[in-house]
Amino acid sequence: MTSTDPDLEALLDRVPVLQGLERTVAKLPGGLTNQNLHVTTARGDYVVRRFRGDAELLGIDRDAEHANTRAAAEAGVGAGVVDYLPDLGMLVIDYIDGETYDNASFAQPGVVDRVADACRRLHRGPRFSGDFDMFARQARYRRTVADNGYQVFDGYDDFDDAFGRVQAALEVRVEPTVPCNNDLLAGNFVDDGERLWLIDYEYSGNNDACFELGNTATECELDGDQVEALTTAYFGRPLRHKLARVRLQALVSEYGWSLWGAIQASASTLDHDFDTWGRERFEKAARTFGSARFEALLEDVVRDD
Repeated sequence: MTSTDPDLEALLDRVPVLQGLERTVAKLPGGLTNQNLHVTTARGDYVVRRFRGDAELLGIDRDAEHANTRAAAEAGVGAGVVDYLPDLGMLVIDYIDGETYDNASFAQPGVVDRVADACRRLHRGPRFSGDFDMFARQARYRRTVADNGYQVFDGYDDFDDAFGRVQAALEVRVEPTVPCNNDLLAGNFVDDGERLWLIDYEYSGNNDACFELGNTATECELDGDQVEALTTAYFGRPLRHKLARVRLQALVSEYGWSLWGAIQASASTLDHDFDTWGRERFEKAARTFGSARFEALLEDVVRDD
C-alpha cells in the first residue's frame, strides 16, 4: 500500500536513500518500542525503524543498537545497515524477504538446530558495543518503578533473596561474554529458506550465551524437550550444568523483563496491554522460584557433568 500519512511521507523524504523515489510503505507487525516500515522503491527494499518510547526509561542505547546491528550484519546473521539518522529517530536497514517465525515454528523439524546455529554465528561474530547484565538491569528497573511510583506486581519483592541466590550460583562457573541479541522472541527470527536471520538489536550487548538461549526458550514458549534440544545443539553435546544454566537464565529473563512490562504499563502511551505482558512473565518466574526444581537447578549449575 502507499502511505497516505503526509507527516510520515515528509519524514521519509528526509531519508537520503529514499529521496526523490516513488515508494510504497507498509507497516510491519510487531515492535513495541519501534514502528517498523517496509519501504519498497525501484532501488531496493528497506526497513525503516522509527524509534518510539522512552529510551532512557527503558535502558535503550540507540547508538549501541546501530553499532551492534552493523556487527551482527558483519557476522552474517543480521540485516545490513543502510543509514542511521538519530536526529530523526530512525535506523534504516535492508529488508529480508522471508518467513517470520512464531512460537509454533519451533515445533517444525530442524528449526531448533537452526536457531542454535544462528545464535552461534552471532556469538562468534564481532564484539558488541556495551554489555548486557539482566541482574543490573533488573535493579535499575526496580528503582525506576519505585522512584516513579509505578505499580509493581503483588509479591514481586518476595523473590528478591531467591533472585540473589540465582546470581550467586551463576557466578560460580562464569564464562567470557559473547555478543548477544538478548531479545530473541519468535518474531525476531526471519527464515529466507536458506539462512536464518536475527533482527532487532535494541537490547543487544555482550552477555552470557546461556541468557540468549534461556531468554529465547521462555519468550518462544519452548517445552522442556525443546529447551534441552536447543542447549545440546548449541554446545554440541548434552551438558547438565549448561542445561541448568539455560533454565536459570530463562528465570532471570522472566523476572527482569516483567518489570519492563510494569514500567511500560504505567508510562507508555501505546495501545498495548503491557500489564498482562509483564504479569505473565512474573507469574512464570514465581512458579519456578516456588518449585522443587529450583533447588535442583541451583545445585546442577555449579557441578561438573
